[in-house]
Amino acid sequence: MHRLAVLALTVCAVTLSGCAAWRAPSASKIDNTAAPHHDYLIGPGDSVNIIVWRNPEVSMSVPVRPDGKITTPLVEDLQASGKTSTQLARDIEKALAKFIQQPVVTVIVTGFTGTYDEQIRVIGQAARPQALAYRRDMSLMDVLIAVGGTTEFASGNRAVLIRKVDGKNQRLNVRLDDLLKDGDISANVTMRPGDVLVIPESFF
Repeated sequence: MHRLAVLALTVCAVTLSGCAAWRAPSASKIDNTAAPHHDYLIGPGDSVNIIVWRNPEVSMSVPVRPDGKITTPLVEDLQASGKTSTQLARDIEKALAKFIQQPVVTVIVTGFTGTYDEQIRVIGQAARPQALAYRRDMSLMDVLIAVGGTTEFASGNRAVLIRKVDGKNQRLNVRLDDLLKDGDISANVTMRPGDVLVIPESFF
């Protein structure tokens, strides 16, 4: 009996030491530097206001179609998705040059969705799972505010950030519970264009 008691105590001690050594996954391996500066690229679903100087009859606001193209008076099926507002303005000037002498065009983006590969996607146990347009210096906290936080069934500290690095997808652990419930700012990481945040459901 004495030997069994010693063995049981030994097993308990090993188990407890293992539990003590375990730590929740951290975001320490995430590259937390700001994303390289880049201009906003127009995407399907955006709205663009096209202003042609001294030609109000061909100036108007149009949506970018799901195929990434726009149609305006005198210009049909012009590719807009993936371009900056300046690039699109120059392309419209070239197209209008057939009808208007030396057209001067300004393009103003008034509705922001962005290209699909630059959107931030939030799936799983978010209050409002959705795709968000990436903004410069966007943080994990900004994303959580936009989606209304997590549901009561979420397992926040098991959340995963899927990020493409050098053409390969990496799974990075993030600690949503620590950030939202404990106010641990060290868990607030910098987002990158194209990130996917997966919030799993709690086991119990």
